[in-house]
Parts: sequence; C-alpha cells; structure tokens
Amino acid sequence: MKISEIMSTSTVSVTTEESAALAARLLSRHNIGSLPVCDEDGRVRGVVTDRDIVIRCVAAGDDPENTPVGDIMTGSVISVNPGEDVERAAELMGKGQVRRLPVTEGGKLVGIVSLGDIAKLSSRGMEAARALGEISRNIRER
Repeated sequence: MKISEIMSTSTVSVTTEESAALAARLLSRHNIGSLPVCDEDGRVRGVVTDRDIVIRCVAAGDDPENTPVGDIMTGSVISVNPGEDVERAAELMGKGQVRRLPVTEGGKLVGIVSLGDIAKLSSRGMEAARALGEISRNIRER
C-alpha cells in the first residue's frame, strides 16, 4: 500500500518567522504534537514539536511570543514521498523515533502520515508495532 492511500492531506504548518506561542496554540487546537515548518512556497524546512517549545524556548527563559519557530525547530526532517510504501514509512519512523512524517513532493508539503494511520491498517499492524517498538526502545534506554 502507498503512503498516498493513507496520508492526511489536511495539514497545519507554520513558517520559520511565526512565534513559538502561535505554534503552541496550533498544537493545542489540533491536538497534535508536531508541526511541519515550511517556507512561503510550501517547502519543508523543519519540524517543531511541543517538546521543542518547552525545552528550547520556555525552559531556556525565552518569551514564546517573541521567539521565532525557526530558532527552536528541528531542522533535519525525515519525510516520505506519497508514492512510497507504507512499510518504508514505518521503517523511517522507527529509525528516526518519530510518530509523524511529512509527506513531500519536490520538497513541498502535501500531507502527513502518522503511526496511527499505519496502525489503522489491520494487515499493517505489525509495521506500526515494530515502528512504535523502535521509537520506545530508545526512551527506555536513556
């Protein structure tokens, strides 16, 4: 099965110039843990997570209203193409220890695929379990 068959095409993103406070409000409003960070033409430049906001902004004593997302985002982004197999996404999630992957075409954001999307596929349950095991393994090892 291809990523395009299970990905969500309704995505929420922020730009590098927008504030950490706005990112936090979007994360809360949409009940998600990460947002793609895109430039004006939709190219993915990074990802900002709730943890990035807490650790790199709030705990550092910076004002979230005046801290640009570009200052706290994770710049190295793992993404998948809509034509890739679901198994590849699960593998990348496990290796990268992430639960969501931006789906890009030509570098531009076209969707998001989550571990939950993969887990919903009854025949793909093992891939999701394996990816979650990889994600959780390093949490236990720390």
